[in-house]
Amino acid sequence: MNIRSLTRGDGVVIGAAVVLFIASFLNLTSAPSCSGQFCPSVDAPNAWDSLSLLMSMYLAGIIGAVLVVVGRSLPQPKKVAGLDLTQFGVAFTVFAAWTAFWTIIDAHGSGAGMILGLIATLALAAAAVASPLVGALKAPLMGAPSPAAPQPYGYPGAPQPAGGYGYPGAQQPYAAQPGDPSLGGQPQAQAQPFGAQAPAPAADLNKDSQAQPAAAAPAGDFAPFWFAVPVARPLYAEDGSPTPIAELAPGTWYLAVDQRGPGLVAQTQDGRRGVLQDTTGIQRG
Repeated sequence: MNIRSLTRGDGVVIGAAVVLFIASFLNLTSAPSCSGQFCPSVDAPNAWDSLSLLMSMYLAGIIGAVLVVVGRSLPQPKKVAGLDLTQFGVAFTVFAAWTAFWTIIDAHGSGAGMILGLIATLALAAAAVASPLVGALKAPLMGAPSPAAPQPYGYPGAPQPAGGYGYPGAQQPYAAQPGDPSLGGQPQAQAQPFGAQAPAPAADLNKDSQAQPAAAAPAGDFAPFWFAVPVARPLYAEDGSPTPIAELAPGTWYLAVDQRGPGLVAQTQDGRRGVLQDTTGIQRG
């Protein structure tokens, strides 16, 4: 699970679950008021003294929070009986809030554990339901770190993993033109097609006006560029398979090598290539 993929809504869910766990150890009922010389001491129970309330309110809310956070952090949703983990988690949080509301209505003299538990379950259920709907809650919990300016591909002295992505001398997974400035190479003479006449020097051109110019190499429509994703996003195979082959993580620079409709053909650090279908909000290097 990538912690940088958590949203603000997930942060509210986690915080409410922690408060709910703390409330389970507090008193469910308030201490009885007494006056006079004799005032018996009564130990008020907490949620751990009532198995039914513990399971249906406190633990149900905590389990629901875990399912919501884990379900939204996975690159592919895990389904159980046709429902994914997030849907199960939302149902648990709503059930916990429902139980807390009617329990405190029926109780006489609710204690701190019951009141704090009601507040926590209501906040938990609201955040679990509203996170995919409210823009402020969909924002990343932890902003992607500002990476250093990316060095050109193959730049001398650039930190590269040994034998890995962009390592000098390593075999590249795609064919690059020699001296392509977009990949950090030094400008070189353009390769000529077989049988084409090489360009004549400037002095010879002045003498012989009929010298044929060099055949210009056709310029490509797509120039590779570096980019970073704002949140973790899956990378799918180029053959159109629905199963992701990798996950692009925030804070890491990747190289876009081609355009595939609205998506990009990206290359990971270990040399794998795939299609990034969701390109919204990407940061170009």
